[in-house]
Amino acid sequence: MKLINTTLFALTLSLLFSCGDSKNQKAPSFSIAFNGDKQTYTTNDVLRGSLKKVRENEIDSVVYHLNEKRIGKGNGVDFSFRLTDEQLGSKFVKATIYKGSNSEVALKEIVLLAAAKPIVYTYKITNSYPHDIDAYTQGLEFHGDTLYESTGQYGKSSLRKTDYKTGKVLQQVDLEKNFFGEGLTILNNKVYQLTWKEKVGFIYNLQTLEKTGNFVFGKSIEGWGLCNDGKVIYKSDGTEKIWTLNPDNLTEESYIEIYTNTSRIKSVNELEWVDGKIYANVYQQNAIAIINPKNGAVEGVIDLSDLQSKVKQHPTLDVLNGIAYHGEKDKLFVTGKNWDTLFEIEILKKQ
Repeated sequence: MKLINTTLFALTLSLLFSCGDSKNQKAPSFSIAFNGDKQTYTTNDVLRGSLKKVRENEIDSVVYHLNEKRIGKGNGVDFSFRLTDEQLGSKFVKATIYKGSNSEVALKEIVLLAAAKPIVYTYKITNSYPHDIDAYTQGLEFHGDTLYESTGQYGKSSLRKTDYKTGKVLQQVDLEKNFFGEGLTILNNKVYQLTWKEKVGFIYNLQTLEKTGNFVFGKSIEGWGLCNDGKVIYKSDGTEKIWTLNPDNLTEESYIEIYTNTSRIKSVNELEWVDGKIYANVYQQNAIAIINPKNGAVEGVIDLSDLQSKVKQHPTLDVLNGIAYHGEKDKLFVTGKNWDTLFEIEILKKQ
């Protein structure tokens, strides 16, 4: 895995996190070395290394951080830390050496990967239902037996209540032409709907679909997918990040990064909360990633590579997108952008 160029970022962090008198802040005279010169680790690993160009008698204490999280303290040049409970992704190990009233900071990047290879699943179609072929599906979620759907495209975006068995649209609210609809989720009798590049989301009354408010997002890049665990809302932005949103004010509080045991997963799209895990469409991939919401590890992949061939083929047919869980174990409802079919599928471990 090729790591990003971090020289400027490392220098910025050194200046930001250095302690003591500002006139003592300078480029660090020491460096961090990892045993074996490793750059990638898993949550099963122990991070071991040492501080170079410094002697133990030049140290009163050393404090270690992984990004902003403090992971330990010492008073010698060697260190060892378990990575068991850490979130995945590209991170900086920061060592701050204290000597008297002075301090110095050194940084070195690592990438933390999932500890295990994802389990691969396949599927069996158990039912097929009509779906509006003109619906550019962006979000899909059940509330009771009613299927709520958000659709995209400028001038065609909408929020819908649908009878999933017949495909009939029971109620529809159209977005203004300058908004591109994205993911949705339902929490506390409210429907939350994202827009793509407009940096705004909409809040609706669950029963009437009357718009009751807006919310903005400024930290994440774009609006892609939404889901919730009953307390916290999760939001994808088209990168490897899934953000957690405060359900009271919809502010972005933190994020996880999505990785397998070998690489990061970019373009995370529509989301669904299923039995303690986040199920996610990956844009342009006919598969669903099963993600651990605590650390971002991809624990499973559902291979749906041939499902698109089972719908009507037409010029505006687009990719798989849309996951809805109706409470039945190992069962999902899935569809895609401008698909004429909603599939109910059973998830099976691939032999």
